[in-house]
Amino acid sequence: MIVAFSVAPSGTGRKDASVHDAVAAAVQVVRDSGLPNRTTSMFTELEGTWDEVFAVVKAATEAVEPFGSRVSLVLKADIRPGYEGEIDAKVERLEKALGERED
Repeated sequence: MIVAFSVAPSGTGRKDASVHDAVAAAVQVVRDSGLPNRTTSMFTELEGTWDEVFAVVKAATEAVEPFGSRVSLVLKADIRPGYEGEIDAKVERLEKALGERED
């Protein structure tokens, strides 16, 4: 499965409302997990089994808790049994399709 998620605190008390320190704590948990992952400006994608992925999402959410009075978690999952390596393969198929359109 691939999960795309975003986790951030609110009620941080920061004047600039920045949450980058909290997000960095969550992303560090993801990277330390050893599971295939990718972080963009809005989401972090993570690939593994149901139990692996949700354990990491839970730990990443817990890493954000000290940064505010509450935590927001947005999550989307692509559950496709029997497939691995899709975090890269899906993008490769898209790029190939785009290249074929240009020919």
